[in-house]
Amino acid sequence: MRSKEAGRRWAADGITANAVMPGGIRTPLQQYAFGEDMSDEARAVYDAYPWRTAAQGAATSALVAGSPLVEGVTGRYFQNSAEASVIDPKELETDIEPVGVAEYELDPVAAERLWELSTAAVSA
Repeated sequence: MRSKEAGRRWAADGITANAVMPGGIRTPLQQYAFGEDMSDEARAVYDAYPWRTAAQGAATSALVAGSPLVEGVTGRYFQNSAEASVIDPKELETDIEPVGVAEYELDPVAAERLWELSTAAVSA
């Protein structure tokens, strides 16, 4: 939502703002996150997760940062090297890694309100 409002506020200045989901990137750092104390259930989820390489994880950010395909595009959500489609919020709760964005995340009224609350919080 913040990218939606930032995109709206800065569009006249030629500034674009988009949200990017790189996905889970498997690196040696995971060994410190879980250690040896992972339950069998957590291990099953971890092993089933669709991990990406560092290059795969960087691809969406690189697309949004430098591709002429998204020049002038602002206030959007990108995942898997493409603009994410709107999905049912229930998928966000059930999928191990949902692909898409919930419609409420694109609500311009909610985006403006979040911007105002965030600004007030950091200004206090």
